[in-house]
Amino acid sequence: MSHTRGHIRLIALLLATIAGSSLVHGAADSAEEQRQKRMAWWREARFGMFIHWGLYAVPAGEWKGKLIPGIGEWIQRRAKIPVADYAKLADQFNPVQFNANEWVAVAKSAGMKYMVITAKHHDGFAMYGSEVSKYNIVDATPYRKDPLKELAAACQKAGFKLGFYYSQAVDWHEPDAGGEANTWDFPDKSKKDFGRYLEQKVKPQLRELLTGYGPVAILWFDAASDSLTPEQSRSIANLVHTLQPNCLVSGRIHNDAGDYYEAGDNQVNIGKVARDWETPVTLNNTWGFKKDDQNWKSSTMLIRQMARVAGRGGNYLLNVGPTAEGVIPHPSVDRLAAVGQWMKMNGESIYGSSAGPFSYELPWGVITSRPRELYLHVFEWPKQELVMYGLKSKVSRAYLLADPARKPLPFKQSANAAIGHYELSIRTPASAPDVNDSVVVLELGGRAQVISTLQQQPDGKVTLPAYLGRMHSESGGQFRLDKRGVMDQWISTDEWLDWEFQVSKPGTFQVAAITSEQKYGGRWEGGHRVAVNVAGNTLRGVIARDVMVEDPTAPYWPYVRSNLGRVTIGRPGAYQLSLKPESIEGPKKYGLTLVSVVLETIQ
Repeated sequence: MSHTRGHIRLIALLLATIAGSSLVHGAADSAEEQRQKRMAWWREARFGMFIHWGLYAVPAGEWKGKLIPGIGEWIQRRAKIPVADYAKLADQFNPVQFNANEWVAVAKSAGMKYMVITAKHHDGFAMYGSEVSKYNIVDATPYRKDPLKELAAACQKAGFKLGFYYSQAVDWHEPDAGGEANTWDFPDKSKKDFGRYLEQKVKPQLRELLTGYGPVAILWFDAASDSLTPEQSRSIANLVHTLQPNCLVSGRIHNDAGDYYEAGDNQVNIGKVARDWETPVTLNNTWGFKKDDQNWKSSTMLIRQMARVAGRGGNYLLNVGPTAEGVIPHPSVDRLAAVGQWMKMNGESIYGSSAGPFSYELPWGVITSRPRELYLHVFEWPKQELVMYGLKSKVSRAYLLADPARKPLPFKQSANAAIGHYELSIRTPASAPDVNDSVVVLELGGRAQVISTLQQQPDGKVTLPAYLGRMHSESGGQFRLDKRGVMDQWISTDEWLDWEFQVSKPGTFQVAAITSEQKYGGRWEGGHRVAVNVAGNTLRGVIARDVMVEDPTAPYWPYVRSNLGRVTIGRPGAYQLSLKPESIEGPKKYGLTLVSVVLETIQ
């Protein structure tokens, strides 16, 4: 009898073990399934509004009669303003012109589908009525109201998604906070207890935001810092998902604990990104309102940036910085309205779109896609016909997206399988239908099939991006691609890149290297000597400032063109090019920051 009971217990234990294993496996699957469900609306949206609003709007970039360099919301750190003095700004913060319904209307008319507003920025001031800290807009200002409650109500009424920005690591009001901390008020690092700050302020305030404002679409974290351990990042993400399972966690939670990847500020990635990603972008140079910053981006730049981001599979989060009175500046509203007009005609090419099928750049613009359509965003309008190489799929129809009648555009396709050349030419109107971005739609029978090999383009140019090069190292060196897709820390002559590419129109080519300065310009190292091997020829040249190149859709990273020599390619076909440094000069902090190698036809 006891023997039987022993077997029963053993069988029960085995079944429990199997069930437990299944539950663990099921939980893992369920977690990814839940992430996919959370991400569905975000992938459809593609375009959102960022709002940086706080006490920093009161000084608006000026402190004690002096304009403070840098972005407006960082004025406390830039000017080393003591906590006691900065806190007095709350007495002047009375945004009586704030109108939540108007803000939502501005965002919707721009074609945006969600907004993210600063609930607490690095200055530690809560823009809502927090019970955790009296340093908030309800308790510390003459306004005495909670704008986030009004905004939550307006968004719910309009069927608009609302998210909250929260600085989880940096807080200049708190001695225990991490990241770029307040060292002028709290110089003694030995007294810092980041865990205490996390448990006593961050998590309790996140609970307030996630339980008192209805459905929250995103918790947008910032200033990813080494202060956060992987366990702490995961604990914050778990808190968010426990309280609101449908709330997304942004990538700056740090330690890969977010639902998607967040690019750097104003960073438009050069190549396609494997993960879901988003880029936050300013309308001028700053995030929070700054009265002396009038360097507004044009609506053309904004529309093309958005198309470029969507063409690489990303979301575009465009920022406004309201004044201390609660007004979105008129230049911001005007530009958003212009973007909205374009979106009314062309939004189909952005909403719910995926990255284009080509991994490399095209000379006339970018492509977004759907399962049976390609959307050609043409920035450089051709005179008579638009030509594209590398598309193998059969096109059934072509038309302008902005044409209400969707009148077909004449086109023809041809192929030379012997050299792997596929060509599509589309007859186009004499002038661009839209000076910002004219969208040509190609209807296909299914998903686009393309030649993956790098192609010489119709203008005769061959572009070999660093992010598509094969990386070689004899010494296991440290050169790598940065977050944009540019080579970084290439400081060894034992490392090199090579590419394969296809030439359909042979001739003589000027070979040049495009390198990148660091953000905001400068901090570039040159003088490096390089060897280029291509088509049986070896060119030797110097990485020098021959020509400055500006990409208007990524204005904060200037490019430098260095001409390396000429090479003749005598016949169509497949070729290989390698670039290897023979010497790396300078302090070797950045090294050879390669964006691409280009070959341009000169005869």
